[in-house]
Amino acid sequence: MYSITEENYIKCIFSLSGQEAKKVSTNAIAKRLGTSAASVTDMIQRLSAKSIVNYQKYYGVSLTTEGNQLALQLIRRHRLWETFLVDKLGFQWDEVHDMAEELEHVASEELVKRLDDFLGNPRFDPHGDPIPDQKGNIAFHKDVRLGEMEAGETGIVVGVIDHTPAFLQYLEKTGLVIQSKIAIIHLESYDNSTVLSVNNGKNIIISEKVAANLLVRKLG
Repeated sequence: MYSITEENYIKCIFSLSGQEAKKVSTNAIAKRLGTSAASVTDMIQRLSAKSIVNYQKYYGVSLTTEGNQLALQLIRRHRLWETFLVDKLGFQWDEVHDMAEELEHVASEELVKRLDDFLGNPRFDPHGDPIPDQKGNIAFHKDVRLGEMEAGETGIVVGVIDHTPAFLQYLEKTGLVIQSKIAIIHLESYDNSTVLSVNNGKNIIISEKVAANLLVRKLG
């Protein structure tokens, strides 16, 4: 068994390492978790002793095979609970992250399996993030950030990178929610803003920051 703090570190390292599973610096972990580098080093040494991470001073941290599987199970539980809270209890997608952060630490495999079956074995959570299956297989997004698209291209919003309530509420207000169809009308060179239409409706203007935090599956 692992403590909640240990599990939070494991999930943090997985997130920072990305799809390439690159090594992560202790400073990056400290910044993400809002703690000191010394505290991170202490925890990393503890996880290393449990064979959850590979750690070599000055060379960064990576998850072992066991650590990677544990991270995927934490992510699976988190995203299933987010799906349950939105689809079955009627919460908004900007309200569920903190609740799912608590629920993900309930480690009953039977509970998670029944939850998955009850939800119809969803592949994606309300934010468009892929849900790992029972064996830890995960289909990472192969889509592009909206900010990488060119004028004239079209696509469907399939995910968000920034999960903060403020950003999700902004997307609700502008209509840029999951499964929205978008068309790039114009790219403004002055401030790197983007003019686009949403669901073939009126044009809106979004900032470079917004465009960088939306994942789109191109059409055509």
